[in-house]
Amino acid sequence: MADVKTSVIRALKEMALSLKLEGANAFRIQAYEQAARQLAGVSEDRLLELVRTGRLTTLVGIGPSLAEHVTELVNTGQLTGLEELTERYPDELRALVRLPSIGPRRALALWEALGTADPAALVEACQQGRVREIPGFGRNSEQTLLASLQQLLGEGLTDRRPLAEVLPEAERLLAYVQQGPGVVRASLAGSVRRFAETVGDVDLVASAPRARAVLDHFTRWPDVVKVRGSGESLASVILDSGLQVDLRVVRDADFATALHHFTGSKAHNVRLRTLARRKGLTLSEWGLHDLKGRKKRVTDEDGLYALLGLPFIPPELREDTGEIQAALAGDLPDDLVTEKDVLGIVHSHSTWSDGRSSLREMALAARSLGMQYLTVTEHSQTAGYAGGLTPADVRRQWREIDALNRELGPHFRLLKGIESDILEDGRLDLPDAMLTQLDLVIASIHARHGMDGARMTHRVLTAMDHPRMDILGHPTGRLILRRPPYDLEMKRVLERARQTGVVLEVNGNPNRLDLSGAHVREAMDRGVRLCLSCDSHSTAELGHLRFAVATARRGWARRSAVVNTLPAADFVSTLRGNHP
Repeated sequence: MADVKTSVIRALKEMALSLKLEGANAFRIQAYEQAARQLAGVSEDRLLELVRTGRLTTLVGIGPSLAEHVTELVNTGQLTGLEELTERYPDELRALVRLPSIGPRRALALWEALGTADPAALVEACQQGRVREIPGFGRNSEQTLLASLQQLLGEGLTDRRPLAEVLPEAERLLAYVQQGPGVVRASLAGSVRRFAETVGDVDLVASAPRARAVLDHFTRWPDVVKVRGSGESLASVILDSGLQVDLRVVRDADFATALHHFTGSKAHNVRLRTLARRKGLTLSEWGLHDLKGRKKRVTDEDGLYALLGLPFIPPELREDTGEIQAALAGDLPDDLVTEKDVLGIVHSHSTWSDGRSSLREMALAARSLGMQYLTVTEHSQTAGYAGGLTPADVRRQWREIDALNRELGPHFRLLKGIESDILEDGRLDLPDAMLTQLDLVIASIHARHGMDGARMTHRVLTAMDHPRMDILGHPTGRLILRRPPYDLEMKRVLERARQTGVVLEVNGNPNRLDLSGAHVREAMDRGVRLCLSCDSHSTAELGHLRFAVATARRGWARRSAVVNTLPAADFVSTLRGNHP
């Protein structure tokens, strides 16, 4: 029965991928993807019962048409039309689509222009400069593709993925493990729990009286395509996404120390073990012992740190960047920013520019999340490719903002803003007369990323000197695993932010996470203030706040350093008051 469920889910995912290559309607593609996710949370027996009784449509997201497809898959093992679509496109092309820098349209363009989707052949084409000649590509996109292909082939890059790509799957699998027989506690561990920017594999830790039963349950997860190994307390599997997941099951008395050990980082653990030895103790995944081998009772990580004379150190800080020394000295921040501290969504786009949700939908979604305000910051006129707004467009949008504020107030407010492009010479691309009328101005670079360091630094510093620039958007311009940061003298940017009062954005878009945690730490050391933004283009992307907060915490950001922990009026007045 497990094989039936697994094959159904795989077929639905294959159909979604095939439809992407066909250029099919996005809603149709999403329907297959949602159905696959929905069935992953249904037991095999339940799936067969729903098919037998004709009640598949009781599942959220599965309508009559998809119910027919699932029923066909369960009864025949086939899905009408899927075989024809999969034969139309080679496996190499389907693998190419999954690269972070390539979507279906570009993959097809490469295939049609070069006559191949073989990664090795494409690497050669990139190195010979032939890809940049294909419409839709250029020198930069050729280099980005080359890096992704090298990652795919294992040539010089580690096989890591952006955190946000891995996290949803990891959390679904965690929920499944928590339902395992006799499970007392279970948690994500490793780099996922530390909210590292990229993830190589996923670690889970669970406690239960019978480890074997939990491990067997784990290996039956529908997305498992290969069991790499399974022992008395550990199972390692490969999912159909190619992701490796390891589950360790221990007695509940050992859960806290095992969770701590497998959360890491390795460097943090080594330093903590050194501290334990100084106190006459030994620390390992199996517990904290004195020199006579007597085990200390440790029920949770708070207790573990307390036995070592330390306050609790949050997982995001466990990178051996001075957190243990700070904890010993009493200097570890005890007011790290949290999601609950954030009162307003900063940096949002709607259908007025390149967003996918209307302004009203964005406002209602932000309010439903408990936010007190949403900043409306569409792209400005230079960003024509993103539907950038002219001054006349901005004024027209103000009328809608005023109407929504009358409707949704008094406890929620839309703030009038813009994301103005920083031009090549450092000017902002809207007239000063308009900028002065806005509640806030985010200024960002969206073009000419490859300028040399001196010119790029001058460009950014010039923009920061503008009296109406409030926030520097995605300051280093990086795209994780796809585009490196600008050639920028970051220390000069941080110092100018301190001098001018310009706030630096921690952009929560999972492909950016910009500023990085390391740069956030430098900003904190200089007294520079931050805003934690979503860079949201739809209501779903308001969830990017989670990644902005985690990134800020990795940089030791305190609540008081984050401007959107303030109410709307204070937020606006703080931005205005920042300018000397």
